[in-house]
This record gives sequence, structure tokens and C-alpha cells, in this order.
Amino acid sequence: MATKSAALSQHNDSTTIHSIAFVSLGCPKNLVDSEKMLGLLAEDGIAITPDHDQADAIIINTCGFLEASKTESIDVIREAIASKITAAKDGRAKRVIVAGCLVQRHKAQLLDAVPEVDALVGVFDREHIVKAVRGAAFEPLPEAGRDMGDYHTVSSFITKPGKKDIGKGYLESDRARLRLTPRHFAYLRVSEGCNQGCTFCTIPSIRGRMRSKPLNDILSEAEELLADGAFELNLIGQDTTSYGEDIGYTAAGEGLPGMLRALDKLVSKQAPGAWLRLMYAYPSCFTDDMIKSLADCRHVIKYIDMPLQHINDEILFSMRRKVTRQQTEILLDKLRKWVPGITLRTTFISGFPGETDAQHRELLGFIKDFQFENVGVFEFSPEPGTPAGRLHVQNAVAPDVATARKEEIMLAQQEIVLKKNRALVGQTIKVLVDEVNPKKKTAIARHTGQAPDIDGVVLLKKTTASPGELLTVRITDFNYYDLLAEPVQATSVPAVVSHGAKTTKKRLSLPVMGVVNTSVETRGKRV
Repeated sequence: MATKSAALSQHNDSTTIHSIAFVSLGCPKNLVDSEKMLGLLAEDGIAITPDHDQADAIIINTCGFLEASKTESIDVIREAIASKITAAKDGRAKRVIVAGCLVQRHKAQLLDAVPEVDALVGVFDREHIVKAVRGAAFEPLPEAGRDMGDYHTVSSFITKPGKKDIGKGYLESDRARLRLTPRHFAYLRVSEGCNQGCTFCTIPSIRGRMRSKPLNDILSEAEELLADGAFELNLIGQDTTSYGEDIGYTAAGEGLPGMLRALDKLVSKQAPGAWLRLMYAYPSCFTDDMIKSLADCRHVIKYIDMPLQHINDEILFSMRRKVTRQQTEILLDKLRKWVPGITLRTTFISGFPGETDAQHRELLGFIKDFQFENVGVFEFSPEPGTPAGRLHVQNAVAPDVATARKEEIMLAQQEIVLKKNRALVGQTIKVLVDEVNPKKKTAIARHTGQAPDIDGVVLLKKTTASPGELLTVRITDFNYYDLLAEPVQATSVPAVVSHGAKTTKKRLSLPVMGVVNTSVETRGKRV
């Protein structure tokens, strides 16, 4: 026992931690958490390295939304454990810290799968990341009423919000992040958690009830991001439509419309021409005033990400989506008419429990008729503890049937995209450059109808542009979901935007050092 205690003491010696490597998995909300933790670590003087073998600690910010993302997270953790074991053979101590949604949702199972983990950090405890990395004092983690024993002694920083936290809003600060995105675009979280209660979703059990960020905090963070060089701000949350309802922003002109107008006013003063993009909208409570704000705000680009999940009324009721097909069609028609040229992105679920072939055909016909610009389709994943997970036990759609339905939808959507891309050939549009290859004089860019990582891109040739530059290009051809183009001329928008704002003392963004394999919904980033 004395030997084990001595080893643990040596392992937790804070003086051994000089550098960390970091892996961020999952959605943009998780990415913001990763960036905040990196900022805290950098402020504490810990170096950040892409070399996982030489780092004194490895942090994995996990995704636990779906079973496939849980599997991916476990695989990455095991890679880190293997690096830790190799380091031990060389006489070097290395810590492995696991954070994020998988910790919040499955901490007991996580410890059973990878008992070599040194510390767990829940989604509400980012501020403890430095303590977890340095091996600060902690209380042993009890699980399911059993004594974990000395071999399972880990640092535990896991908080669950209670009733006392309801109505207080999002009080944590997302400012002073060390960004993993390219310098010219960033994610701006406006809320956390969700109150919708969809039967297939695990978000409320992981992230809790909805907590909106006060408007002044959003504006301050937006100002900081713009001053740091961001040209595109992607507004994110589990349910951006309901922004402000939990903290009393319910008067006319408040809530989401008020936030969009306030951000538009800020951007017009600080970074004229910059982009504001609305993501993760919810269809059941999207009001006329929200549509008008999309149409009227100059810097809110004509794009909306609004997951619909299905269109059949029985399936929507079973999903507890609180909306009907007729209501959905009215909303979509208004968006098309009131916001000319808007890009509509959505996602659907194939093989939801009880989905019949007729209901699938109804969804397929709706997609063909409406002609969305961007569509994602996911096979239903039965998540433990959800009503839909229990329904799956009683009335499951066979996996091969769900896969075939997904493929049928994607093939139909591909035809729609090809038709739309063909119509763009010969037109001139503005694009924002994301990546460049100076030797080949090629670049990857996006127009306003393409969100980072999830939509198609514009592939440029014959260009010497820099990342973050806004170009006018002519579409020459297309390759399935991607457009091919050549520059016509560059606009006067620089790679780093800072119009009259306070300049930050240090650059808050880091280049992405590498990308891990995509998870079910999003890409993970590794530094």
C-alpha cells in the first residue's frame, strides 16, 4: 500500500506538468468548452503542444451524444492511455484527463472501460481543468454506492445543476478562449441546455435545462472575438430560437430578434461587412418577428440551420417535437418569401421507432418537393434513458432498413444539390477563404450559404489569397456538393478585422494542428 501511495504522490506532483496535448471531440458547443479550458491552462503557464508523446498530460474533451460518438471518445481515450503506459516504461509520468459530455453522462461506465484515467471534469466544471491537470487535492469518486478502491481513485470535478439554478441564465464566461478555429471565424454560444424534451435526445440529461447568456455578455464576447480577427460569428446553442425565455427576455422585440438586432448594430460599427450566422434553430416556436430580423439585419447572413427531424405528424408527435407538418410548411414558406435567397439547412432522422415505409415515403416526397439547400440524415440511435430508446425496444426499425432509408434520402438530396450547383455555374459570388495552398495557388473557401465543417465548400484555383480574405469569384464548375471557382477580384476586407475596437493584448486563437475522424454529427479537432 505504501508503494502505491508513493507512486500516486509522485504521479500527482504538480511540478511535473509543464505541457499538455488536447483533443476536442463533438459539436461546436463542445469546441467552445475546449477553447475555454485551453485559455485557462495557458493563463496558468502550461504549454500546449501537438506532440502527444512528449506532453506531460493529455486532455480529451469527449462527446457522448450518441452511441457512436461514445465509442469514438473511448477509442481516443485508449490511445492516450497507451501513450501514458509507454511514458511510464521510459520513467516519465503522464496524466490523462477526460472532460465533457461522456463524463457527465457515463462516468461510472467510463471508469470501468478505462480505469487508468487520472481525472474527470464534467461539462459544468471547466474552471477546475487546471486543478485536474496538475493533480490537485480531491475527494475520491463514489459510484453506484460502491467503494471504487485505491486503484480507481481519480480526481472528480462533476457538478449537476439543481432547481436553484433555474432562471439564473448562463453565468459562466466564454471569453478569453484560446480558439481552435481559424482566426477569421468563431463560434459564439448564446445559451446552454434545452427545455424542448425531444424523446430521442440526451442533451437535457447532459447539459441540463436551458440557460441563456445575458445580452450584454454576448455583446462583450462578440466584441472580443471581432477584435481578435473573427469575420464570421456562428451563433450556437442547443435551441437558439428560445433564447432569453428563461431569463425574462419575453417582451416584444426581445429574445432572439432583439439579440440579432443588437449584434447587427455592434458589427455595423466594429466590423462592417462581417457575417453573423444563426445555427440550431427550433421550428415549433420560430416567430414572424424572428423571420423579420433575419430579413432586416444586414450582417445576419441569409442562412438558417433548423433541424426538422421528420415531417410525418405521427412521427413528430412520437418525437415530441411540438409541431405539425402544416405548421412546418407555413414556417418554411414564410422563410422563403420573407427572406429572399435564404439558404435552408436541416437534418432528419431515418428509422425512428415505428416509422413505416409510408411515413418514410412521405418524408422523402417532402424533401423532393421543398428542395432544401443542405440536408443531413442520421440513422436513429437508441440512447439509454430516453423515451425513444424505450420505444425502440418495443417497435424498432431494422438497422438495414434504417440505413437504406437514409441512403435513399441522401441520394434524393444529392440530385437537388447537383441541380442547384449547376444553376450557379457562370455566376459571380463572394466567398470567405478558409485554407490556402500557396505552392499550388489553390484555396478552400465558403459562400454565405455554407457553414463551417458541415456544408459544401468552394474550391478555388489561380489564387494567392490569404485565410480570412473575402473574394469575388466566378463559379466555373461543380463537383457534387462542392463548387469550383476562380477569383475575379479581392474586396477590401482584410484577413484580420479590427475596426475601431480595443485590440487584445495577445492573440486568442491557435491554428488547428490536426483533425481526428469525424464523429456522428461533427468533427473533432486535435491540438
